Amino acid sequence: MDELKEIIRLCISYVFRRSICDIPTNSLNKTFATLRNEIKLDNYLTSIKAFFILRNDYKEFPTDDRFTAAFVNRDIYNMRSRNFVLSHLENFNNKAPIKIENFTIEHIMPQNSNLCDEWKGLLGDKWKEVQKRYLHTIGNLTLTAYNSEMSDKPFFDKMEIEGGFKESALRLNGFLVKQTNWDETTIQERAKLLAYKAVRIWEFPQLTDVELEPYMDIEKLVQKYDLNTYDFNVVTKILFNALDRRILNLSPDIKREFKKLYIAYKMDTNFVDIVVQKQRLRISANMKFSQVHDPHDICRDITNLGRWGNGDVELFFEDMDDIDKVMEVIEQSYDLHAE
Repeated sequence: MDELKEIIRLCISYVFRRSICDIPTNSLNKTFATLRNEIKLDNYLTSIKAFFILRNDYKEFPTDDRFTAAFVNRDIYNMRSRNFVLSHLENFNNKAPIKIENFTIEHIMPQNSNLCDEWKGLLGDKWKEVQKRYLHTIGNLTLTAYNSEMSDKPFFDKMEIEGGFKESALRLNGFLVKQTNWDETTIQERAKLLAYKAVRIWEFPQLTDVELEPYMDIEKLVQKYDLNTYDFNVVTKILFNALDRRILNLSPDIKREFKKLYIAYKMDTNFVDIVVQKQRLRISANMKFSQVHDPHDICRDITNLGRWGNGDVELFFEDMDDIDKVMEVIEQSYDLHAE
């Protein structure tokens, strides 16, 4: 029974971490369908842990570092699972768990775009930017039974009023009562503390190298590349994240592979490859140039020219406004290889 509980917790952690990291969900059905093929009846729990640890690319189980980075910055308030998140943070290792239905979500820094002078003074000259960036993030969210009383009141009033933070018995408010200020720094600090707790609630599976080794085949032992292999900057990372999401959303059957010099997306064979350049992404669509329909005139014929990647169609992605045009070409290549 204990093993079953741990397996269920791992499955929940896998789905939840991916949700926080904004990884497309369209592969989950196939991932769980193939899980049964990896289970070893003589070592049930270990084989399932190994399955999750060894997932890569679009099936990955986000690591602690990736999960933490996403968790502190994610818009938690507008997620459907926001009550799930806050109740678990409050009730973790709590022998007297609360019923979240008795509470409402409170924005410590208010949602009102016309903040009072006290709040503007606390947040500083860039109060608008701070409010926009952190308003709905975990560092600025808590629970209270006195939401209407708190309303848009200044931080010190929320602390001192009847039923305010100083009278709260909630663990989520333990950090707040120690503060004399509420600004970008304190929001970030609280977010990190809650992220540390989240990593323990929604755990990554743990196995030693010795325990994991029997589940690794020769292919997995070969040198592996990942996103850190490529020379991304702020611009190209934004472009890549957007395009990567669009490509993977085409089908749960798409496999993404990190090669030494490019990133490949494939069915049985590559249908598109991406090379990271200084200020743009170079894209190779794996089809004949005569096959491409190019109404926007963004493609180039590279037949018999030496390029990293596969195919005779080359195009570039350097402006987010062009993503639909780029995807039109990529979808043509995908359709050819999906037949």
